[in-house]
Amino acid sequence: MKPFSIILFGLFAAQTPAWAHGDAADQVKVLLQQQPSNAPGKSAVMLTVSYAPGQASPAHQHPGAVMAYVLEGAVVSKLDNEPEKTYKAGEYWYEAPGTVHSVSRNASQKQSAKLLVWSLVDEGSAVTLPYPAAGSER
Repeated sequence: MKPFSIILFGLFAAQTPAWAHGDAADQVKVLLQQQPSNAPGKSAVMLTVSYAPGQASPAHQHPGAVMAYVLEGAVVSKLDNEPEKTYKAGEYWYEAPGTVHSVSRNASQKQSAKLLVWSLVDEGSAVTLPYPAAGSER
């Protein structure tokens, strides 16, 4: 298993208590991890995040830049102090490094949703970090 996969697995496994109220963890699948030759010390990561109907992720931050694209369904997202926004299949957004992602959930109680996510992080860093003050504003 690649070191990044271990970091990502450990991060999401450590967040299990956030789903203790009956919600299952979102499904994260790393598709590709590569060290770009034109960005020394960085790691580019492409992954998918799949949500079951009604499912949500706990509040978190990304230490690197993130670009997210909705492949299926619709996702509700709240970044920093911005209002919640619903993104439908074919829509996308950007998250600057350190952005607090306080809401990330499937917009539907009946259909699944899936994101394609690309992130550029420092080599050896996790793509996602738990946000300690869930629900608070930055």
